[in-house]
Amino acid sequence: MQRIFFIGYMGAGKTTMGKEFSMQTGLSFIDLDVFIENRYHKTIRQIFEEKGETAFREIERKALHEVADIENTVISTGGGTPCFFDNMTFMNEKGTTVYLKVSIDELARRVELNKNARPVLKNLSGDGLKQFISKTLAERSVYYEQAKIIFEAEQMITENDVAGLCRKLQQYCTES
Repeated sequence: MQRIFFIGYMGAGKTTMGKEFSMQTGLSFIDLDVFIENRYHKTIRQIFEEKGETAFREIERKALHEVADIENTVISTGGGTPCFFDNMTFMNEKGTTVYLKVSIDELARRVELNKNARPVLKNLSGDGLKQFISKTLAERSVYYEQAKIIFEAEQMITENDVAGLCRKLQQYCTES
């Protein structure tokens, strides 16, 4: 039985790596945000706007506990998931946590490309975006660093890059 949780900041590649890793290993794949959206028939953004962050984090926690009972799966979490309640401890108890660690400059480059989908970032760019990422990443790192595996995921430009990182991670998981 395997259960692997991908954690990290927004734009770190949790979904991209999770999908590829699940294909390479034959494990199923669950994106926690998509799971929540399908359950509530609303986007994460809508849930945040209608219910607020506190209610969303409760929903997220319940969803995490539900998907964590599924065996032989890769679970991509939201960037904030490990930072609330006992979620990080819970994930470490239920499976292998993998923190996809990426530099602030690379995170800024990645989220800049898709920031309209992220309401908290829509008015930020350049140095302002990097400062925001730096501040929130510093707050979240205390949780991310509790992962069983800290994995450098900087170079993720092509599909070959992603496939190569997943092969490297598989090897690392086997040796650990």
